[in-house]
This record gives sequence, C-alpha cells and structure tokens, in this order.
Amino acid sequence: MASDTAEPVRPDEIKAIPVRRPGRWVAAAIILYLTAAIVKSVATNPRFEWGIIRHYFTSSRVLQGLITTLELTVLCMAIGIAIGIVLAVMRLSPNPLVSGASWLYIWFFRGTPVLVQILFWGFFAALYPKVSLGIPLGPQFVHFSANSVITPFVAGMLALGLNEGAYMAEIVRAGIISVDEGQTEAAQSLGMTRLQTIRRIVLPQAMRVIIPPVGNEVISMVKLTSVASVIQYAEILRAAQTIYYANARVMELLIVAAIWYLAVVSVLSIGQHFLERHFARGQRGNRANRDAGEARA
Repeated sequence: MASDTAEPVRPDEIKAIPVRRPGRWVAAAIILYLTAAIVKSVATNPRFEWGIIRHYFTSSRVLQGLITTLELTVLCMAIGIAIGIVLAVMRLSPNPLVSGASWLYIWFFRGTPVLVQILFWGFFAALYPKVSLGIPLGPQFVHFSANSVITPFVAGMLALGLNEGAYMAEIVRAGIISVDEGQTEAAQSLGMTRLQTIRRIVLPQAMRVIIPPVGNEVISMVKLTSVASVIQYAEILRAAQTIYYANARVMELLIVAAIWYLAVVSVLSIGQHFLERHFARGQRGNRANRDAGEARA
C-alpha cells in the first residue's frame, strides 16, 4: 500500500549545451575584416573622385538614360511575357507542328547570343533595305525604309523582347505543368475548352511558380539593356560613355552607371518580394491548415 501512495519522482531537468561552431566565428571575422578593408580603401582613395561622381549622378544626360532604360525594360518584358505565354501553350499542344514551331523558336533565340541578335537588328537594313506589308506571296500594300523604322530603340526592343520570349516560354511552361492534372480534367468535365482551362484555371494557380523567376528576368533585363549601347541606344551606360568620351572620366562615370543600376535593381527586388508574398498567401494558408489537421490527428 505504501508503494501506491508514493509521490512520483520528477526527472532531472535537461541541461542543453549549445554546440560550439568555431568555424562560423572565423568566417564572420574574415568577412568583417574584408568588408572594413574594402570600405576603408574606397573611402580614402582620392582617385575615386566622389565629388565628380556626385556631380554627374543627377546630370540631365544620365537621368535621360535612366528613363530610356526603364522604358526599354518595360516594353521588352511586355513583349517577352506575351510571346512566352503563347509559346508555352504552343509547346504543350498535342499538335506536333504547333509544338515543333514553338520548340524551334525557343531553340534559336536561346542558342544565339543576345549581342549578336542586337547587332542583327541594328544592321537589319543591310539585308532588307525596304520592308513591305501585305498578303504573303501576294500583293504588298505598305512599303517603308528599314532604316527609318528600325531605329536603335526599335532594334533593341525587338532583340531583347524576342529573346526574352524564349526564356519566358520555359518559365510559363514549368508553371503550367506544376499544376495538378486533376484541375485540367475537372475543367474539361465542366465543358471548358483548352484555352479557357489554361486562362481561368491553370495560369492563376501557376503564378506561384512563375512569379519568382519572372522577377529575376525583370532584374536581368534592366542590366541587359546595357548591351543596347553597342547600337548607339542612349540608355544609362551609353549616356555615361558619351560623357566620359568628352572628359576622360571613365571610372567615375562607370561608377555612376553602376550605382543607378543597383538602385533600380534594389527597388525591383523589393517589389518582387511583396509580389511573391501576395501570390504565396493561399499556399501558406493551405500549409497551416494541413499542419493543424496533422496536429489534431
């Protein structure tokens, strides 16, 4: 009977001893040392000419280059997204001719350098001095000079937009095939056509997969516009080059261009973060509900 009334013995408290990781402290010390050395070198080196950098940072020519860079980025991404969606749907088509045409487009534009494509459009008039619009293999109704229409801006927009369409096609295709096939089958059982199913059911769910790489493509496009400087398009880099050709302040103007690129990319990265969080709301909610159900079980 005495054993039945004895109080249970409490186990000793567990004393958790954190694992020492000296490698982390060594790595942190090395990073801090290198950061301090770089900051000191940049701040104390008189050849950086920060006064000149500050002067040209807000010059009218550089700001105009910033505006044209943003314009080219927006237009190229709009063209790339539109082409990418069409190519992704074509690539998933059961028709081998349609899917083959999409594959050929993607193969060509992903397989040739962007610089070559920009130069091609920049010198397009060498192959086709005059361009006509009309019925294929029939009468032509409109004729115009290629040099007057394909300006450096148009050449850069066509090159970067068409090239981006090939990469966007693969991004959109990956998002589409990530959606469960049961969603498509359910939509088809309700009488929806293939295009209606993709537009109303598949694409809205695929956005969670599509948005992160699209944000990365936008950021890459901002930097890729600098390649258009080879055809005399006046974006940020070309504006900086025009100035340092006159005053020989090469490094100072390159630093100005780099800072502006970093500023634009930083703003876009913040926007990408909030956009990803917006499209991930349902996914987080489903995960929380699933975890709660497992806990109740």
